[in-house]
Amino acid sequence: MRVGVLTGGGDCPGLNAVIRAIVRKGTQEYGNEFIGFRDGWRGPLEGAVRPLDIPAVRGILPRGGTILGSSRTNPFKVDDGVRRVKETLAEFEVDALVAIGGEDTLGVAAKLWAEHDVRCVGVPKTIDNDLNATDYTFGFDTAVNIATEAIDRLHTTAESHMRVLVVEVMGRHAGWIALHAGLAGGANVILIPEQRFDVDQVCEWVRTRFRTHYAPIVVVAEGAMPKEGELIVKEDELDAFGHVRLSGVGDWLAKEIQKRTGKEARTSVLGHIQRGGTPSAFDRWLATRFGLHAIEAVNEGDFGQMVALRGTDIVRVPLSEATAKLKTVDPKLYAEASVFFG
Repeated sequence: MRVGVLTGGGDCPGLNAVIRAIVRKGTQEYGNEFIGFRDGWRGPLEGAVRPLDIPAVRGILPRGGTILGSSRTNPFKVDDGVRRVKETLAEFEVDALVAIGGEDTLGVAAKLWAEHDVRCVGVPKTIDNDLNATDYTFGFDTAVNIATEAIDRLHTTAESHMRVLVVEVMGRHAGWIALHAGLAGGANVILIPEQRFDVDQVCEWVRTRFRTHYAPIVVVAEGAMPKEGELIVKEDELDAFGHVRLSGVGDWLAKEIQKRTGKEARTSVLGHIQRGGTPSAFDRWLATRFGLHAIEAVNEGDFGQMVALRGTDIVRVPLSEATAKLKTVDPKLYAEASVFFG
């Protein structure tokens, strides 16, 4: 078989580990040939390819990002997009496609399989950890470790100046990074998209912290919203999947805290730092296992499936199920963290 591989959506640590595992096992055990599509779904749309063989994947295990490039291209939003994808696959004699990505990338794969008979297998990737049907996605552990280290460092500078530091982390619809990193980093307030927050309550927690002679750290996910207000965005323009560009809630919240409490407040926006750099050991392990099981599914002809982590087992779930809804933070988990607020 000739197998195509693409990585779509936002980059994250561990993508190269998946590519490496797919190529190594597919070549050595099944005699597959591989072709890499550049820049997500733009590759099949435009015929942008690169060869993938064992020499091409040597040394990429610890590298962040993706050697194939990525984009937020949606072929269903392009004129004749599906036809062009199918023609490209036929031109390069691609028998099956492994799509590595989050809800948007895998949503395209699910639709191509269900409605257009494009033989796809999905691999879940997102630092937000918000893909349904899998316990964890690779990239999440690295992002949490980076955010936790940043919070650890910010504690000392906050206490040196006795100021409030608001740390904005990624998380459009799900607050997994904020919850895990905030709890691990000893944050005094954690705000997530799943729970609208009361600014007055946040300010009271800040005052409580100062009364014990410690400077507060507030961790807020980019998609968190106040009870009275709307989502804070950088610009109104939508991407190909209908998403606005987030960021700004940290600055807004810091100004509100300073205005209401009289305490100096500063913001640190971690942004793409969370997505870059070398993957953690856990993400290398998980990404590698996902790649091994994905190419196994391809060679068994089990298309329309996504590989997923359940406990310590890698299982297969329908792409339609995996992309039907997002996995968000359970209120019980958030309640556990709230013990440390204030």
